[in-house]
Amino acid sequence: MKHLHKIASLLAFSIGIMSVIAGSKVLLGIDIKNYTVLNWLVVYNVTYGVISIITAYFIWTKNQFTKTAIAFVLVSHISLLIYLNFFNETVAIESIRAMVFRVSIWSIIALICSNFKTHQK
Repeated sequence: MKHLHKIASLLAFSIGIMSVIAGSKVLLGIDIKNYTVLNWLVVYNVTYGVISIITAYFIWTKNQFTKTAIAFVLVSHISLLIYLNFFNETVAIESIRAMVFRVSIWSIIALICSNFKTHQK
């Protein structure tokens, strides 16, 4: 239990790096999808991939902004998932599934980190 935050950090880093790599490949035309790709959504995914990597560092170092960063990412993903489900008719089911996956992982990260103490600077 003492190092549980490191597992959360590795989860955040992993999902972040996956988002950056997968999204960058789509944006660069290396990975062509056989469904409708919303470029703004791919840009969102790459951007939040970078934010996830930064948040992973915060979690690892128990930075004072850890909980705020986790909440920011989770609320952003939940909000976008709601938008994609109810207000966007052109989104591919694969995009919704990917966002459900992100929300699930970030919910786990939030639960893991909800009670640990951060270093105050």
